[in-house]
Amino acid sequence: MQFFGGTEISPSLPAATASGNNGHMMYVFNRNGVCLLYREWNRPLHTLNAQQDHKLMFGLLFSLKSLTAKMDPTAVEKGNLGVPQLPGQGCSFHSFRTNTYKLSFMESPSGIKIILITHPRTGDLRESLKYIYNLYVEYVVKNPLYTPGTLIRCDLFNTTLDQYVRSIS
Repeated sequence: MQFFGGTEISPSLPAATASGNNGHMMYVFNRNGVCLLYREWNRPLHTLNAQQDHKLMFGLLFSLKSLTAKMDPTAVEKGNLGVPQLPGQGCSFHSFRTNTYKLSFMESPSGIKIILITHPRTGDLRESLKYIYNLYVEYVVKNPLYTPGTLIRCDLFNTTLDQYVRSIS
């Protein structure tokens, strides 16, 4: 199966970007802002409860997407700030970096949003996010026991995801 013009899920993984275990956290949201999956590999400080954390992350993404669309120098009609955009519509936001982390973001045509928080020196993760989306399709979407819109509770997906994120460097 092929998505985003990539290769089959079974061939080799995208190349690593540096060395070490750089993955900190990952979120998967559906188009309605429901957090379907939250995974954590390296997060020493917890300041919010899970529900507040998910709302804050989704709100941040919504705001960044709206801001990038509003600031798009190529769009004649800017629309209103805060109006939802369809996936692929307007200017794209892929990542931002601070001194302590890098947030990488991908949105599928169906509105699934994947957010990966990594070490700030981690390189471009667009191919890695596409690979994670392909894992999601293969292990979750195609699973006859999974009901769309519910929390992801697939051990095979979680195990494969953990192995892959630990290999991102």
